[in-house]
Amino acid sequence: MVIRELYLRRIRPFYDSELVKVITGIRRCGKSTLMRQIIDEIRAKGVTQDHILVINFELYRYRKLMQPDALNDYIEERIRDDAKYYLFFDEIQNVTDFELVINSLRAGHNVSIFLTGSTSKLLSGELSSHLGGRTLSFRIMPFTFHEVKELLAENGTAMPPQDLLDEYIQWGGFPLVWSVSGAEERTFILSNLYDSIVLKDIILRNEIKSPIILEKILTYVIANTSTQFSGNRIAGVLTSQALKISAPIVNDYLKAILDACVVDRVERYDIRGSKVLAYDAKLYVCDLGFFHMKKNRVKDEYNFIVETIIYNELAARGYHIYIGKTQKGEIDFVVEKNQKRFYIQATYLMESEKTREREFGAYAAIRDAYPKYVISMDPITQDENGVHHLKLLDFLEDETLLPR
Repeated sequence: MVIRELYLRRIRPFYDSELVKVITGIRRCGKSTLMRQIIDEIRAKGVTQDHILVINFELYRYRKLMQPDALNDYIEERIRDDAKYYLFFDEIQNVTDFELVINSLRAGHNVSIFLTGSTSKLLSGELSSHLGGRTLSFRIMPFTFHEVKELLAENGTAMPPQDLLDEYIQWGGFPLVWSVSGAEERTFILSNLYDSIVLKDIILRNEIKSPIILEKILTYVIANTSTQFSGNRIAGVLTSQALKISAPIVNDYLKAILDACVVDRVERYDIRGSKVLAYDAKLYVCDLGFFHMKKNRVKDEYNFIVETIIYNELAARGYHIYIGKTQKGEIDFVVEKNQKRFYIQATYLMESEKTREREFGAYAAIRDAYPKYVISMDPITQDENGVHHLKLLDFLEDETLLPR
C-alpha cells in the first residue's frame, strides 16, 4: 500500500485538533485509504479502538444511519467518557443534514472529527455556516507520478522513468487503474469510473434534467483541459452542434462538474496589480486518463498535457495556484505557499529558438525577485537570465526543486 505522505504530513499536525478535518476529492482517488492510514497512525499513538469510531456511508450496513437523528444517537451511545474520541465519517454527503450532527458532536464532546466526500460542496453551504471557520480543507488527487512509481516498486514491476511517464500520461493516476496492467482492463476501469462519477456525483446529486447536455459539456471541458473557458463560449459550441442551450444553464452544469472534483477552475491573477481577476479562468481535468478518453485534438496536445500534469502535481502538493497575467501576456502558473511565491512556464519541448524565446521571454515583464521556472520534457536543460529550466521528470520526482 502506498503511504500517502504528501497528504499525511499536512493533516498530521491536526490529528488532535477540534477543527473538523474535511477531505475532498474525486470518487476513487484514495480518500478512504488515506483515512485508514490516518487511523493507523492514531492507533500507533496509543489510542484504543473503543475511542476510534469509523463509519463508511457507502456500506449497506450503515444505511439506517443516513438520517441525522439515527446517526447522532449512534455516536452518542458510544461516547462514554471525557477522553478524546476520533470520529471518521467516509462519504458523509450521503447523510441528510449531516452538518447539524457534526456541529453538535464537535460542540458537545471532546472529539476530533474527520470527514471525506466526493464533492467540494462539503466546504460550502450549510457546513460552512454551521461550523463558521472551524474546518480545515484537504484536497486529495489521484496518484501522482511518484506515487505510481512507489506502487509499481512495491509490486516488483518497476520500469524506466521515461517509460513510466509515458504510461502515466496515457492512463493517469487512479489507483484502480494501476491495479491491472492490460490496456483493455485499464480502459474498462476508467470508463466505469467515469460513468459512476457522472451518474452518482453529478446527475443524481444535482438532479440534472438533461444528461445529454451534461455529457456534452463534460466532454468539452475534459477534452479542452488547460484552456480558457466561459459559459458563453461553451454554449456557442453546443449551439453550433444543434444543441441550443443558454449560458446560465451551462454555468449551472459547470458548477455541478466542479463540485464533483472532475475539473478545477483556476483563477487569473494580475501580477502587476496584485489582485485576482474574475474573468479568463482556466479549467484543468484532475486526471489525464479522462483526457485521453475524451480528447478531440492533436495539435499541440503535449503542451496541454504537460501543463495539466504540472497543475495536478502542484495541487497535490498543496500549493495555491493561479494563472498569471502580465501587461503584455500571461504566465502559466503563479504559485504560492507558506508566504512564498514562484512562477512556472510549462511547455512540451524547446524545439526551436522561437519556443525558447516565448517561454523564457514571458518573464521579461516581471520585475520582482521571486523564483522563475520553465518546465519541459527536454532531455537537457539550460537556465537563462536567472530563470531555472527543469526537466518534467525531475520536477515530478523531486519536491525539493521548488520552494516549499
